[in-house]
Amino acid sequence: MKVLAIRGSNLTSFAGDFALELDQPPLDRLGLFAITGATGAGKSTLLDALCLALFDRTPRLGGRGGAPVGRADEDEDARLSAYDVRGMLRRGAGEGYAEVDFLGKDGRRYRARWSVWRARNRAEGRFRPQEMQLMDVVTGQLTGRTKGEVLAAIQERLGLSFDQFRRSALLAQGEFAAFLKADASERAELLERMTGTEVYSRLSMAAHEKNKAEQESLAKRAQGLAAIALMPEAERAAAAAALGEESRARQTVEALLKDAEGAAAWHVARAGLREAEQAAEAKAQAARTALEEAAPRAARM
Repeated sequence: MKVLAIRGSNLTSFAGDFALELDQPPLDRLGLFAITGATGAGKSTLLDALCLALFDRTPRLGGRGGAPVGRADEDEDARLSAYDVRGMLRRGAGEGYAEVDFLGKDGRRYRARWSVWRARNRAEGRFRPQEMQLMDVVTGQLTGRTKGEVLAAIQERLGLSFDQFRRSALLAQGEFAAFLKADASERAELLERMTGTEVYSRLSMAAHEKNKAEQESLAKRAQGLAAIALMPEAERAAAAAALGEESRARQTVEALLKDAEGAAAWHVARAGLREAEQAAEAKAQAARTALEEAAPRAARM
C-alpha cells in the first residue's frame, strides 16, 4: 500500500478545497519530508482526511458516544456526539469530503472518497449520513454499494485494518508506544503486511509441512526395514551354494537347448529343401510329358 494523494474540502481547519499530491513534483522525489505549521494550520486535518477516506474513522475521534455538540438553537436530535466523524465538517459549511488516492497491494491505483453534508447543503441543515466510495482510477469502476461493503473492499486492497494502519503507517500523537507494546505475533503480522514479506511466512509453513511429511515417510520406511529379518550366516551360505548349483544346471540346460534349437533348425531347412526337390521333380516330369506329346509334331516338321 502507498498513499499517492490526499484531497478534501471544508474539513475543520481548511475552508474550501485542498490537495496534497504526493506522486507529483517535488514531493515524488523526496524520500522524507515534514508537514509543519502553526497550531490550527491543518496539519492533523490532513491525517484526519487520510483516515476518513480510508476507514471512516480518525485516531483522535476513536471514542464512543460523548456529549452532544451543536448550536444552542439546534434540536437535541440534530446534534452530533463528540466522537461523530461528521463533526469534521467545517463550521458554516454545507458539505465537505475527504479523498485519497492509493496504490493497492494488487498494484492498481484506487480512489477512496468520504462525503458528508447537511440537509439542502445549508450550514443550518441537519447532518445527513456520510457516504463512502471506492473507484479504480484506471477503469472508473466503483466497488461496493453500501458503506460497509466499501470499507471491506478498501481494507482488502490496503491489506491493513484501521488499528493496524494507525499502529504502523500512521502513528498519532502519543500512540507510538501502541506499536511497541503490541505482542510479538501482532507486530510480526504488521511488519509482514507493511513490507510485503508475508510470502516468506507461507514458504516457511509449506517447508515445515513438507519436512513433516518427509519425516513421516522416512519413519515408515525405517519401520519397514526393521521388519525384514536377516538370514543366519549358515543358511545364507547354503543358499549361496544352492544358487551356484542351480546356475551351473541352468548353463547345462541352456547348452542342451541351444543344440536342440540347432537340430530343429536343421530339420526345418531339410524339410524346405525336400519340398523344393519335390516341386522341381514335378516340373521335370511335366517337361518330359510335354516333350513326348510334341514328338509327332516334331516328326511331321
